[in-house]
Amino acid sequence: MLEAIVHGFILAFGLILPLGVQNVFVFNQGAIQPQFLRALPVIITASICDTLLISLAVFGVSVAVLEFYWLKIFLILGGICFLIYMGMVSWRSKPSIEDQRSDSLSTKKQIVFALSVSLLNPHAILDTIGVIGTSSLHYAGGEKIAFAAACILVSWIWFTGLGIMGRLIGNLDKSGGILIILNKVSAIVMWGTAIYIGSTLISL
Repeated sequence: MLEAIVHGFILAFGLILPLGVQNVFVFNQGAIQPQFLRALPVIITASICDTLLISLAVFGVSVAVLEFYWLKIFLILGGICFLIYMGMVSWRSKPSIEDQRSDSLSTKKQIVFALSVSLLNPHAILDTIGVIGTSSLHYAGGEKIAFAAACILVSWIWFTGLGIMGRLIGNLDKSGGILIILNKVSAIVMWGTAIYIGSTLISL
């Protein structure tokens, strides 16, 4: 049981750590919302989406879906377009924290955008299915549940921590200089990921 928990924790942390559109969005909302509580909708939405994806991956539903070749192609092509577009959005992001706070997203818009960056990002879906779903095959019964719970717990801790970190950075860096650098690095990573995903089409 302990082995499954540790495995799930380390694996999930390794997958969620790299810069990506979901992480950057949660971080940015923590930074630009007038109060931390105003960033909770995006934190909770992103965490629930990850909980759903991990649950589907571990219990085999999503693996069955990817048996359809055309669906996998669709996800890859959609992922490339999505990452290119979101990279452009990140690259062109506004520089001023104060300006963004005066024009911060409403709760509804936060939730809708968080849903899109969480569930319409095929790269994240394929990673969850291919890595977490495959790794869960080593476990059964209570150990599989413990493995899934550990992965899910990492998501909730990580997104909450990102929101808090974003809030701290936003209060310290009113000019938004740190966020500008983070967004541009994230954009480059997303474009690089789009190229990598595109290269996988060759092997299909």
